[in-house]
Amino acid sequence: MGEQMRESGIGQSAESAPAAADRRRWWQVDCRDLSNAHRNLAVLVDRDEVELVGPPGHAAVLSALGVRQLSTALRDAAMQARK
Repeated sequence: MGEQMRESGIGQSAESAPAAADRRRWWQVDCRDLSNAHRNLAVLVDRDEVELVGPPGHAAVLSALGVRQLSTALRDAAMQARK
């Protein structure tokens, strides 16, 4: 499975229509750890805070696409947290 943002929580993928970011409360971004095993990063909105949860005990290695997707998820989560 390539690195991609998966549909998680409520709404559509962060690359979908802008209205999806209004309903979404968490996002999941695929990544790899240093041994190249599949892992996930989660971006969560908790009231007015954004939480970034990495793989427990592992580093997250992102491709350029993964970085772009993480950036999109963080931007959308920040907008959601301001509401």
